[in-house]
Amino acid sequence: MVDIDDDTPDFTASLVTDELAPFRLSEHLGEGPVVLAFFPAAFSGTCTDEMRALRDGIERFGPDTTVFGVSTDLPHALRAYREEYDLPFPLVADPDHRAVEAYDVVSDFERYGVDVVARRAVFVIDAEGTVTYRWLADNPGQEPEYDSLVAAIPGSTASN
Repeated sequence: MVDIDDDTPDFTASLVTDELAPFRLSEHLGEGPVVLAFFPAAFSGTCTDEMRALRDGIERFGPDTTVFGVSTDLPHALRAYREEYDLPFPLVADPDHRAVEAYDVVSDFERYGVDVVARRAVFVIDAEGTVTYRWLADNPGQEPEYDSLVAAIPGSTASN
């Protein structure tokens, strides 16, 4: 399990903005803090509440912070989801489970017959690539404590 003070695991996936592109986490480190917000499924209730909360609070994160929502959904589904909810940050499509396995945030939707989804989790990574914050949901309907997340981001309105 990735923990605070660990070097962040690198992974590859698909970056979903208005376009689709290859993604490697290490290529996005070094400029400022990175927030990885793992979520189980696009268009589901709690996931949508979480992504909208991140969208609505993003100005609190500080100007140098990069946010990525990470899900095992397919890229085209995430592009539609991002557009539907006007998310200002990129999403990362991880259908091959590289990210969820690297961060050990694997869960399932057994009742729907889905073996691997992301466990709801949030990691903050500093510019040097070190994990400085980790939050893991105890149950599928739990959202992060947003004030604690903001406080953990260097340069955020709460850490000034």
